[in-house]
Formats: sequence, structure tokens, C-alpha cells
Amino acid sequence: MKTELHTDWTVGDIAAGFVFDPNEGRGLFGMDGRLVIQPEYQRNYLYGDGKRDVAVVDSLLKGYPLGLMYFVRTPDGRFEVLDGQQRITSFARFVSGSNPFAVDVDGRPRYMDSLDPDMRARLLATPLTVYVCSGTPQEIQAWFRTVNIVGVPLNAQELRNAAYAGPFTSAARAVLSNPSSALAQRWGTYVAGSVKRQAVLQAALEWVSGGDPDGYMAAHRSDPDAQGLIGGFEAIIGWAGATVPQTDAPLVRGLDWGDLYRRYHTRPYSPAEVGATVARLVADPQVTDRHGIVPYVLGGCTDTRLLHVRVFDAKTRQTVYAQQTARAREEGVSNCPLCALGSGPNHTRVWTLAEMDADHVTAWSHGGATDPSNCQMLCRTHNQAKGNR
Repeated sequence: MKTELHTDWTVGDIAAGFVFDPNEGRGLFGMDGRLVIQPEYQRNYLYGDGKRDVAVVDSLLKGYPLGLMYFVRTPDGRFEVLDGQQRITSFARFVSGSNPFAVDVDGRPRYMDSLDPDMRARLLATPLTVYVCSGTPQEIQAWFRTVNIVGVPLNAQELRNAAYAGPFTSAARAVLSNPSSALAQRWGTYVAGSVKRQAVLQAALEWVSGGDPDGYMAAHRSDPDAQGLIGGFEAIIGWAGATVPQTDAPLVRGLDWGDLYRRYHTRPYSPAEVGATVARLVADPQVTDRHGIVPYVLGGCTDTRLLHVRVFDAKTRQTVYAQQTARAREEGVSNCPLCALGSGPNHTRVWTLAEMDADHVTAWSHGGATDPSNCQMLCRTHNQAKGNR
């Protein structure tokens, strides 16, 4: 890959003809249409938070260097931003007045048109340091990953977007990475993370592909659209909403709905019964992992490990052990009640505390509480054999 250094371009040159799409929240073009600011392998614009965008302009006004930027020269003689998209979009928004914001100057908020004329002129004339790169698409994408190791790190899905850039990725991002979408709030009920940071796109890929987003993107890279992905994602979310009545978003957000859909979508459920069971478990103080409630209910309420049911504390274990052991010594039998019932070699064995586990006399799933009155100490062999019966 070849590189060419440019120090003659200024803030005004780059911001000339700047176009910002408020619906997608991103900069489109600069340099009077000759610069593509957010090519398809780029992440979404993240600096529009009233802090980082302001810091970029504040640095320029104070004469601080903005750092190296990298452009790619395209076959038609135009340029694409390889590194610097966040900074360029920030200062171009300010300079052009497109989706503008104010910066503090001498204790007062100032927009571009309210800056002193000489300050405005100095800002526009600020030179930038830009390397223009030329190379194959593979070289460009590899370099993109290399230069994006500082600042806000690229996450896994942002790296995939760069690696599998093409019409499919562009189409998928246009829908699933759009924070202005009317569906964004609905997606946020089930997906944890930021739409801008590709959380929804990543969830869709993982759910629809069965956990192989890279393989799915590679297989569909040249597809002209992403309707299969979007349709599959919507089908999963539609099933989730119809099966589990909306009670509390944290209960359903961040679950692997793709896996739950594949395992259970052919089962018949009564949404009313599912909702009632979920509500009962939410109110149960013995359940310590609320995030496991929905998978537990959809799975038929059999795997209590998903709930991390509250265990007996050390004080309770020690107290019950002492009581059982004292009775066992008086009766000349094992301090494990199940060993004492048998006639084998452990019928009279007194186990140490370390050799025993605390067990619910009446299982939690059958209504038993996690308190001293429902606790018994069993040798580990019998406790493991008893399970949740």
C-alpha cells in the first residue's frame, strides 16, 4: 500500500460542502463532494454527545494539533476517510452549521457564526495532517483495523463490518444500526447495548446465524440486500413478545433469544401462564438470578440452576450440622439421615462438616424455603443422588 502526505488541506477545505444526515446521525460528504466521510467499513458517528464533539472544536480554537488522519484514494479520484471520521464530522458540523453545537469561548457559548471574524478565519485556515493511502480493498481494510487501535476501540461487530464490507453489510447497517429507526425502542427491549455501536446488528447476526456472525456475513457479503437477516431477526423478536408478556425489560434484555427461539418456538405456551409464573419467580426472594427466569420458564421450569436459588449460609450449615451430629452420636447412627436409614458400611459413619452439603428437605421447586427449618445436612454422595426430587 502506498501513502502520500498532505499538509495543505485545511479545516475549511475538508468542511466545504459538508452534508450531514440527521436521520442516521452521520456525516456523508466533505471537500465539496470529493470526500466520503463514512464509507461502509466505518463505524457509526459516536462523538455527537456534546462532550467529545465540543472537545474537537475547542482543541482547534486553542491551536492544538488534531492528530494524523488517513484518507483512501478511490479509483474515481475521490477520497474516503479511513481514520478521522469522528473528528471530521465534529468540526464540520460546527463549521457548516449542519446539526450545530456551541463551544465555550471566554465563558460564553458560541456557534460558528457568532465567533469573532478573526477567530473564525483562523479556524477555517487551520492546516490538517492527512496521509492519503492507495491499495487493494484487503490492504485498506487491514490498515483500517491497524490505525483504529487508539481512541474509542473498535468492538467485534465494528471490525466485522470492515472485514465484510459490501452491499449486504451496508443494507443491514442502514436498518439495524440506525438509532433514528422507529423500531429502535422495541429492539432495545431485547438487545443490550448501543445501536450506534452495532449491538442490534450483532444480536441479529448471532441470533439468526446460530452463533456464527462471521460465517453468516461471509456467506451473504455480496447479497444485494439484508432482508433475510432482518426478517429472521424480526421473527425472533415477534415470538419473544408474543410468548413472554412484557413485564420488566431487564428480565428479557440481553438474553440469547436466537437460542431460545430455536429450542422452544415450536412448543405451545399460554402467555398468561408464562407471565404469571415469571411474576411469581420475580417476587420469590430465594431466586438470586432474575436473568435466568425467562429461560427457566420457557424450558418447562426444570433447570433450577438457571435461577441460582439462594443457598444456606455458613451459620445455618454449622448449626444444623452440630444438631444432626449430636443426635446421631446419641442414637449410634450416621449423621447423614440417608446413610442412617441404610444397612451399609456408612450406617454409623459420622461425616465431617467438609464432607457434607446443605440440602433443602422440601425442594425449592416444590415450595421449600431456604431457612434453618428446611435444612438438612447430607453426605455429598446422597446429596448429589437426591438432586431436585
